[in-house]
Amino acid sequence: MSASCAGNPAIILMADDDEEDIILVREALEKSRLLNDLYTVLNGVDLMDYLKHRGRFSNPASAPRPDIILLDLNMPMKDGREALREIKADPNLREIPVIVLTTSNGQTDIIRTYELGGNSFITKPVTFQSLCEVIEKLSEYWFQIVKLPRC
Repeated sequence: MSASCAGNPAIILMADDDEEDIILVREALEKSRLLNDLYTVLNGVDLMDYLKHRGRFSNPASAPRPDIILLDLNMPMKDGREALREIKADPNLREIPVIVLTTSNGQTDIIRTYELGGNSFITKPVTFQSLCEVIEKLSEYWFQIVKLPRC
């Protein structure tokens, strides 16, 4: 099964400093047979460089515009809150849905995410099976039910 945009696999950009979580999300996509293209960055600075095609992400072919962003809140150099604020303040980026996927379940983080323009807040599941279920539901919702600007 493939979640698609304009006939192409949907592009997911995951910003998370935990490489193990990135591997698990990639495996969950594969296990769920979702053929999305997953691009990853390890911190908020690289996230913004990717989105604005700066530095090592200057070639748009190797850093395509994502259809959605999975964003961890607690990252080095520039945390997810700062990155979310910057994304939603940029007229060229604000339409990209940002789904916060983090270990936090604190009410302050939830409220702040929505105040900054985040589209969803999800606490990372603790089991791989639960992660697979979350990834399947995210894909179904964002790529089959709702209409995205580029899709």
